[in-house]
Amino acid sequence: MPDSTEHAVPESDLPAEEGVVAPAAVATRKRPKPGERRVQILQTLASMLEQPGAERITTAALAAALQVSEAALYRHFASKAQMFEGLIEFIETSIFTLVNQISEREASGVAQAQKIVSVLLQFGERNPGMTRVMVGDALVFENERLVLRMNQFFDRIESSLRQSLRLAAEASGSTTPTVQANMQASVLVSFVLGRLQRYARSGFKRSPTEQLDAALGMMVG
Repeated sequence: MPDSTEHAVPESDLPAEEGVVAPAAVATRKRPKPGERRVQILQTLASMLEQPGAERITTAALAAALQVSEAALYRHFASKAQMFEGLIEFIETSIFTLVNQISEREASGVAQAQKIVSVLLQFGERNPGMTRVMVGDALVFENERLVLRMNQFFDRIESSLRQSLRLAAEASGSTTPTVQANMQASVLVSFVLGRLQRYARSGFKRSPTEQLDAALGMMVG
């Protein structure tokens, strides 16, 4: 899956050492298992989303990139929307696993909120194609339920931030901890979305994490 995939060099591309016979070029290519093919499809889709002009990726283009037929794609996913759902599931699982760990390990509400924001922006920076899914750019021409699901993702993030920031407000003696937490959580989610949007629309040149500590210090320090 993205952020962990390494591209191995095929043996046929490696220079043969002197005196060593290279493997036969006619060796049969190993067919991936069904689960491996699903992952390969999602990895390729995410990679294609990193390219300029990837506003709408067709199944024909995706199949061509994988060197398979479109019918082969549909043996693993019922529709292109289901492929995007696979990417969203990866985003949800990756992020909320880390958010839960932060909530369990950090006693400070401020530290929790700052680390949740950092995790989101670092994930986007390391997975540019996923960033375009997170901000909705890649979903514009796709099924409306995908946009709704991504909106729900950020609603859950905002809820997690509210819990952390309420702890922080109570610890600081605020007389209106809920109001303060709601306001700060809304600002932080807007900040995250703005940074990710800028990253995507700059062609992934403007880092979403630039001067992050200073920015977070101003908002929830």
